[in-house]
Amino acid sequence: MRKSGYGIIGLGRFGMALAKVLSEAGADVIVIDKDEDKLREVRDYVQETFLTGKLTKEALEACGIGECETVIVCIGQKVDVSVLTTLNVLNLGVKRVIAKADSNDHGIILERIGAEVVYPESETATRLAAVLMGSKAMDIMSLNGDYIISEIKVTKKLYGKKLTDLNLEKYDLKLVALEYEPDKTIIDFEPDEVLEQEDAIVVAGKFSDVERFERKVVNG
Repeated sequence: MRKSGYGIIGLGRFGMALAKVLSEAGADVIVIDKDEDKLREVRDYVQETFLTGKLTKEALEACGIGECETVIVCIGQKVDVSVLTTLNVLNLGVKRVIAKADSNDHGIILERIGAEVVYPESETATRLAAVLMGSKAMDIMSLNGDYIISEIKVTKKLYGKKLTDLNLEKYDLKLVALEYEPDKTIIDFEPDEVLEQEDAIVVAGKFSDVERFERKVVNG
């Protein structure tokens, strides 16, 4: 059987955003998580969702992860779970496995077992460039080319504004998630949602467009 589509394991901030971006781009996506509420949030976007507690090779195989062309393991903080899950996916014969790492040591282990590694919370070249340019981005994940997913903290200038007031389409950016309160991420939001202090938005687009949006709108 020809392998195709994407598998996402772990619906944290970037797992959630990736699921929506890839689905809206027309890709076949399946997601796996242990949290029913998170799965419910992406159910309208992705092809299939699977509620799975233990990420054993057998459980992953039953979910169809082995038939995906690319699998992204979005588990960072639990290094042992991340490594074992990544190894299980590789052993299922997935062509391309990308795994999130929260430290250099974590990344080295993932690379040694055969995964591509992303460091969305470390000083990658993309994030360093953003910092040097005065970016308000708190986390950045690089995708193909210069396409990124960026989490941007709402500044005082944007307090009280609606999402539609951001005019993201003018900057060729796509809003994929809204964050408010500790660890609360939503991907189903209304255009007239009002931004408040401590909120953050997650956008997708080219790095140059994100930088332009921050310079003209966020920083003003």
